[in-house]
Amino acid sequence: MEESFTAQGKASTTTFNVIDYGAKGDGTTDDTKAFEAAWASACKVEASTMVVPSGSVYLVKPISFSGPNCGSNIIFQVDGKIIAPTSPGAWGSGLLQWLEFTKLTGITVKGKGVIDGQGSVWWSDSSTENPTEESESVSPLKDSTYESSPALVSSEATGKMPSTKPTAIRFYGSSDVTVTGITIQNSPQTHLKFDDCTAVQVFGMTVSSPSDSPNTDGIHLQNSQDVVIHNTNVACGDDCVSIQTGCSGIFIHNMNCGPGHGISIGGLGRGNTRACVSNVTIRDTTMHNTLTGVRIKTWQGGSGLVQGVMFSNIQVSEVEIPIMIDQFYCDGSKCQNKTSAVAVSGISYQNIRGTYTLKPVHFACSDSLPCTGVTLNTINLTPIQEKNHLYEPFCWQTYGELQTTTTPPINCLQIGKPSNNQVQNSNGSC
Repeated sequence: MEESFTAQGKASTTTFNVIDYGAKGDGTTDDTKAFEAAWASACKVEASTMVVPSGSVYLVKPISFSGPNCGSNIIFQVDGKIIAPTSPGAWGSGLLQWLEFTKLTGITVKGKGVIDGQGSVWWSDSSTENPTEESESVSPLKDSTYESSPALVSSEATGKMPSTKPTAIRFYGSSDVTVTGITIQNSPQTHLKFDDCTAVQVFGMTVSSPSDSPNTDGIHLQNSQDVVIHNTNVACGDDCVSIQTGCSGIFIHNMNCGPGHGISIGGLGRGNTRACVSNVTIRDTTMHNTLTGVRIKTWQGGSGLVQGVMFSNIQVSEVEIPIMIDQFYCDGSKCQNKTSAVAVSGISYQNIRGTYTLKPVHFACSDSLPCTGVTLNTINLTPIQEKNHLYEPFCWQTYGELQTTTTPPINCLQIGKPSNNQVQNSNGSC
């Protein structure tokens, strides 16, 4: 532990090393208690640093680094490697996250270390109960680490991993959050989640898991405002970034995405819920070998509004569908046709260029609530001739403006506004 001196000349400790609290760092001994003890000490000191030193591997079970009574501006310095347990017994009947930071102000996770969820034991366990990419989101009211269900049998008894797959790192109810430098890899599900957070910065970090790892979103944002993500590399098996309801003031730039499913707003409105997303800018970003490029996806039956979204200077390479709005999103289960929808308005695409493998543009908007204010400027998308059948741009109930000619021509966009007043009537719901 490092000491500094107060004005009265007394020594005060500001750095708390997990080794000093008994961590072995041998990759097999359970170091959870050492991490808990180091955090308990760091929590009491404003602007303290909890250190996970380099050169060692720390096995840590699910743990919560919790406020709200901690000092502000704590640094969680990860220079070594933290690994998740792969035995079913460590997870009980199912946990929603592995490492959780909750109700903190000014929390920074940084360093040159690796946080490894060792997710392959979960990916291969193809339980029918596994939540889909859309159903795994956590209610802000559900601030418990455990999911309580009397029907769940301990996974230890079955010898299989629980059906609930954990997020690797989740920040909940925190402000002034920074994540930088680290690598998060092989999460059982989402790698990095921000839920009910404000003033978030993510930069200079890496997310990495195989392209075929199911539901392994890179960065998941929910009910969070004023988020900046930049100079970050994400390779995963699902959305590189997923922006869910309650998000506004989101700025993503200089990101490399791929493999993965692209950068998505949604799915929004599942189960007839209200969803609100506004003021999102995604720019100066590259996507390689992804399912989609920039996508907005909503479920039929929802309400609310997506508005004020700018996609600018996006370079795509071997992307199936680079530009997509899908208001008929369905995860494969039977989805009924419904008239209500999350409104989509004020969406701008500027300087989207590169290559696609299936279809350049897919705009499928609601019959009862068409997309409005969709503007396209400097779109240049060319096919890679690998597949026999490539599709033309597709538009349905999509209104807006072509500000320049496009490659290919997107003649299906309907110029102007729809004749009825439905979109204006829906705006009051946000």
